[in-house]
Amino acid sequence: MLKIENLQARIEDKEILKGLNIEVKAGEVHAIMGPNGAGKSTMASVIAGKEEYEVTGGSIELNGEDISELAPEERAHAGVFLSFQYPVEIPGVTVTNFIKSSINESRKAQGLEELPAKDLLKKIREKSELLEIDRKFLSRSLNEGFSGGEKKRNEIFQMAMLEPKLAILDETDSGLDIDALRIVANGVNKLKSKDNAVIVITHYQRLLDYIVPDFVHVLHDGKIVKSGTKELALELEEKGYDWIKEELNA
Repeated sequence: MLKIENLQARIEDKEILKGLNIEVKAGEVHAIMGPNGAGKSTMASVIAGKEEYEVTGGSIELNGEDISELAPEERAHAGVFLSFQYPVEIPGVTVTNFIKSSINESRKAQGLEELPAKDLLKKIREKSELLEIDRKFLSRSLNEGFSGGEKKRNEIFQMAMLEPKLAILDETDSGLDIDALRIVANGVNKLKSKDNAVIVITHYQRLLDYIVPDFVHVLHDGKIVKSGTKELALELEEKGYDWIKEELNA
């Protein structure tokens, strides 16, 4: 599904990713953890193709194709979805209209016709019920006046509608109370399948009580320095990151 080899990236004059390697297979959930400044959000942004980052080495492959040179929208059409830490507000554009445009742009890029209105409405109904979303919510302007939990739930709804091959959730638990966290996590779990993969970037083990990862990776100074199962997240919660640094310096 996703294969990253020796990825190096910088922003302006600051080198952030310094030889990152990871492979994510279809059907898997991978959690990325690490201290502030380790490069977690940079990793997500570089995979998604955000243009302020300059890739200086390495490769990013999605389903065997190198996507390193693709524009962000081309990567999205190829099946990459990034959930933002701080989703933007778009006044005057309803959630439904935004979803409709996103789906049809993706279909157009694949040489398909627009999704018929009745099929779109059926899909919206199914996915909103799956994620426990009030239909009135869908007629509101995108993220305008939304609470933190509503913004995150809306992103999971977008993910459900777009059905990406690779979903990257960048600190989707940030600022959520327990109820919102549970609803968002349940939505992610319901959308998992043998044909897609999920990367969860988080500071806290609590999210991994709800979205149980197959693998946990520790990112430190631009590289993955330790990998393990969900038990590694529990160890990090108990000990912090200093013991990892001590291991690296030993």
